[in-house]
Amino acid sequence: MTASTSTSTGSTRPIGAGEPFAGSRTSDFKIWWREVDRVLLLLVLLLVAIGAAAVAAASPATARRLSTSEVTLPDLYFYWAHMRWLVVGLAVMLGASFLSRDNARRVGVLLAVAMIGALMLVPLVGHEVNGAKRWIKFGIGFQPSEFLKPGFAILLAWVLSWRLRDPNLPVLAVVSAVAALVGVLLMLQPNLGATILFGGVWFVLVMLSGVSFKKIAGLVVGSVAGVVAAYFFYGNARNRIDAFFGGGTAFDHVDLAERTLLSGGWTGAGFWLGEQKMRLPEAHTDYIFSVIGEEFGLIWCALIVIVYLAIIGRALVRLADEENLFALLAAAGLTAQIGGQAFINIMVNLQLFPSKGMTLPLVSYGGSSTIAVCLTVGLLLAMTRRNPFLTRETPGIAGFASNKEPPR
Repeated sequence: MTASTSTSTGSTRPIGAGEPFAGSRTSDFKIWWREVDRVLLLLVLLLVAIGAAAVAAASPATARRLSTSEVTLPDLYFYWAHMRWLVVGLAVMLGASFLSRDNARRVGVLLAVAMIGALMLVPLVGHEVNGAKRWIKFGIGFQPSEFLKPGFAILLAWVLSWRLRDPNLPVLAVVSAVAALVGVLLMLQPNLGATILFGGVWFVLVMLSGVSFKKIAGLVVGSVAGVVAAYFFYGNARNRIDAFFGGGTAFDHVDLAERTLLSGGWTGAGFWLGEQKMRLPEAHTDYIFSVIGEEFGLIWCALIVIVYLAIIGRALVRLADEENLFALLAAAGLTAQIGGQAFINIMVNLQLFPSKGMTLPLVSYGGSSTIAVCLTVGLLLAMTRRNPFLTRETPGIAGFASNKEPPR
């Protein structure tokens, strides 16, 4: 009898067959390289490279703005800091992509539970920045909501997949309760942008899990009611929405970002030649898309949008014939996290959405947030790994989405 071992996708192969160093790191790497979506990985690395150049362009604006008479920050201060964090983030991304689906699920669920617990501590021990208490500092500051993003998608996907074992389980009620708890904790910070993003991921996963159109309509009505309630009872949201529709002096960063974005025309003013960026409050994070527009031109902005769309499209193509409900939902949720955050950030810079204080994933400067988004991408790569020699006979994402049996 020939011994065999399982790959990350659940297939089996004989130990030593075609792998001269089975069980070694070389063998593990060969399996990973065979199963990982190399096109998706290449698109992500392309976006990371564009982001590094963009942070280099935006770094002088923030460094000079934060310099004082006592301390003068070098123009490339934030660029070199970003590169250091990026090295750690890429290592985390590659490490996460080596995980099997079962281990990725365990990491995601544990991360979600831990970060929800951390969110509960934020009102008590959180550190306030720009009027919002979102950070926890234990030597190094981090936002629990950033690390909750990948865990949230995986946790909800895992719960929704329970219905395959027992259709009578109230999975819809459970995931809705989790989403509501996260929303309340985020609004206490306050963080309306993250609340909208998490709500969008919850909606996508519920819709893909086979919920009826009647319940979808109810969810839409409930979401609209939530936005209306936020406007009347949440001052920060009301100010941003009023500024978006009517303009204002206290919340005019979006106007400035749009002018910066369009000032470079199609080809841009040139690297380090932008002038409007020097007035942006968060040129290296929230408004880095506008810096790209001024210095590199609208053509590069369009290229970035195309790369994001390609990442989303590639992930969906990879899931088109996925037969595992959990993997399908988890990968779709992680994709929605990345795509949704990018969409919100770009829309804010185009003055098509109220300001939300949200970075552009894989492009903006970030410390712990860079590690969090790299972890999200790594888990997505783990969920989309597939043995290329296996064939799929199930309808995949289309079949799950058209399932008429709603989760309870």
